[in-house]
Amino acid sequence: MNIKIVNDAKFATGLAVIIDVFRAFTVEPYLIRNGAKKIIPVGDMQIAYEYKKKDNNYILIGERNGIKLPGFDYGNSPSQIENIDFTGKTIVHTTSCGTQGIVRAINAKEIITGSLVNAHSIVRYIEKNNIDEVSLVALAGPKEQPFDEDMLCAKYIKGMLENKFLSNYDEEIEKLKTTSGSKFFKKSNQNDFPEKDFYLCTEVNKFNFILKVKKDLKNNLYIEKIDV
Repeated sequence: MNIKIVNDAKFATGLAVIIDVFRAFTVEPYLIRNGAKKIIPVGDMQIAYEYKKKDNNYILIGERNGIKLPGFDYGNSPSQIENIDFTGKTIVHTTSCGTQGIVRAINAKEIITGSLVNAHSIVRYIEKNNIDEVSLVALAGPKEQPFDEDMLCAKYIKGMLENKFLSNYDEEIEKLKTTSGSKFFKKSNQNDFPEKDFYLCTEVNKFNFILKVKKDLKNNLYIEKIDV
């Protein structure tokens, strides 16, 4: 199996695992668990607004720079939606990084989302389907360096696939509290970055399914749950 870690989705080939731990692809499994019928990932926020104009029943979820977008129903916070019933609802989801990565993965044969909450399921999916080329996309931040939490997730998945398990996982999680995860522990940030989000996002293997990106007949992207 050829496994590579890249920080730009356009360089992903084979199966692209688009990783966004804080918080897009932690949020989406919660949406599915809570009954969402369909998730539509979009890169452009204006597209999200257009969906809402066409059908006011659509739920808009998303952010820019971590802040809930104007007119959206929810921001990109798992703790704010973990107990919301989305049964039968269609969600339009746009974020600063995660959904952008999906849109940019133009050279991948197949796309799934990635996070710590379903890391083992991702590994099982890859092994079950005998996938021989895997691109783990640890998305780059403002300084063109991968976010710490996404690189940790990529290394965690890669280690499981290679039977080289990450022995210092707990230590790495603790480090996140003072690096990329520090925003969740500032009192002034609690409206947009609740502290509980940190713990929900770093809870490993909570969900036993993966989320696959597919296209409908009109070439629009949507997310499909696959149990593994």
